[in-house]
Amino acid sequence: MILSAAQMLEAEKAAFAAGATAEGLMEIAGREAARFVQQFHPTPGFCHVFFGKGHNGGDALVAARHLAEAGWTIKLEKTFPHDELAPLTEKQLARVGLTHGRTSRPLVILDGLLGLGASGEPREPIASAIRHINALRVSEAAWVLALDLPSGLGSDLCVQADATVAMGFAKACLLADAATHFVGRLAVIPLPGVQAPSGADPSEVLQSQNLREFLPPRNFDTHKGQCGRVAVIAGSLKYPGAARLCSAAAVKAGAGLVTLFVPPDIAPILSAAVIPEVMVSPVSDLSEILNQKFDAVAIGPGLGRERDEMVRAFLAKCTTPCVIDADALNAISHDPAALKNHAGPRLLTPHPLEMERLLPQKSRTRRQWVEDFVAEYPVTLLLKGSRTLIGESGSPPAYNCTGHPGMASGGMGDALTGVAAALLAQGKTPLQFGKIAAWICGRAAELALRDGSASQESLTASDVITHLGPAFTDLRDGVL
Repeated sequence: MILSAAQMLEAEKAAFAAGATAEGLMEIAGREAARFVQQFHPTPGFCHVFFGKGHNGGDALVAARHLAEAGWTIKLEKTFPHDELAPLTEKQLARVGLTHGRTSRPLVILDGLLGLGASGEPREPIASAIRHINALRVSEAAWVLALDLPSGLGSDLCVQADATVAMGFAKACLLADAATHFVGRLAVIPLPGVQAPSGADPSEVLQSQNLREFLPPRNFDTHKGQCGRVAVIAGSLKYPGAARLCSAAAVKAGAGLVTLFVPPDIAPILSAAVIPEVMVSPVSDLSEILNQKFDAVAIGPGLGRERDEMVRAFLAKCTTPCVIDADALNAISHDPAALKNHAGPRLLTPHPLEMERLLPQKSRTRRQWVEDFVAEYPVTLLLKGSRTLIGESGSPPAYNCTGHPGMASGGMGDALTGVAAALLAQGKTPLQFGKIAAWICGRAAELALRDGSASQESLTASDVITHLGPAFTDLRDGVL
């Protein structure tokens, strides 16, 4: 659920009437915020805490206390005199123990300056504190975590956060297209007893706690025939790497059997280049695949445009669930109306330029763009981007917020297509597994940074595929 500021205040008021306390909720919010910091930075470092006089500052101080107990060095940046602090914030300040460590990295900043009730342009001393945070992020490569929302969001002076933890529910202001740059990675901390009021937006921010029910542990007697047979139709002489990435991702995402169908002229090349678990089959005419038994098809990565007509004919007749990406999307953009008459379930995974060819955005928000498309076409749509959106007619759209800017490189979409096809082959709906695939790939990218094997500059799609296993583990463990 996504709430407005007024709806969140209503939800908190109802929770307090039912027996919840502000201090109890603050303890949960701060503890989970500290856990979120450690999810990205497991080794204790230096935490610089900027806190205001309200309860948002109290949340930051509780998080600081838990980080201090875990071995972090804490520096408190009080922006108001002691006697101006809210009583509960003052109480939390007194509970933060002094620390004397010398660790300087990682450097984390907690933004607890302004809460949801703030409005207008930030005034002093908050304005100077916001500038200080943003300067440290640039000059010291600090990782900034905003509590509930980046201070100043919606104004001309705003904290640029690397991540934001929303308390209770995601707020509508955090998911506006223009807010993504300031909000960064978004997670939601559930608050027991705080319920969404009637009339709240039913859309969701994807969370592992809600997704893992669709991916239960395998039975002990499971065999490969029960884990899905995936056909990957990808690659060309110009783009063989896309086929390698897509098929490898399908294997690493749990498909029982993966067959890569490629043009005959590159079959020998790819037979030697793909991972051993992938079977390579040369095919001149895609119609030859129609009578073979598969549980899911991934089509498009690196295909080129020479076989557009053949791709359209295949998609019109294929009854198997298909993940349609890259050049297969370009092929159907010639006549998107054909999507109204496809023979089986379809998950489309365009990036914005591919989506523009299917349906021009014009003045639509990304959410409106998705909703308008699925209202016209009976497909599941996964619109890629820093806020990937997954939509389907009759279901509220879902936002995926895992990942980071290092994913802005070639091959990421090929990996996502392979993961989605592997999951789709295991028997759930395109909507369910489109959501899981987006979350898993984003989390795998985060893990590559966390273990030091990549930076935002060096991250590759192969790094994401390598970290799919730990990402699945994190999904089942319920990380934020």
